Amino acid sequence: MRKIDQLLAEYGESHQNHTNKMVHWICVPAIMFSLIGLIWNLPHAFLQNWVQQTGHPWVNWGSLFLVAASLYYVRLSIPLFLGMLFISTAFAWGNVQLHTLGSTAHIFISFGVFAVAWVGQFIGHKIEGKKPSFLKDLQFLLIGPAWLLHFVYQKMGIRW
Repeated sequence: MRKIDQLLAEYGESHQNHTNKMVHWICVPAIMFSLIGLIWNLPHAFLQNWVQQTGHPWVNWGSLFLVAASLYYVRLSIPLFLGMLFISTAFAWGNVQLHTLGSTAHIFISFGVFAVAWVGQFIGHKIEGKKPSFLKDLQFLLIGPAWLLHFVYQKMGIRW
């Protein structure tokens, strides 16, 4: 069995309850989007100077995080990597738009979404009666979005 199949199956073990699955369809993308927003705003003099000089809002810690996550996904599955690349780009674009409100607003909105989504996740797991997978292994924080995407691929007849 391929590593991605093992990881998706193991992640799925603690996500059998219909309500918990529905919570994950809302909260996992919200967490991913807001986490990018929070990381986006981490200060770093070199990156900030480069952005000011070039006017390019995509160079920040959030984008670097997405590059690192993409390298993880490409090792697991090219089709999932391509789907996650599309999603990551959309979330980065959304964060660029949100950042136009200013850093402070971006941070507060991202933090609010992040906190509410995690509360939702823990409620979903309380209903499920099983602990979140990431408590066993942190890589499951990256598997959650891929787990949702693999269902989309199944519906479309795409092998991941």
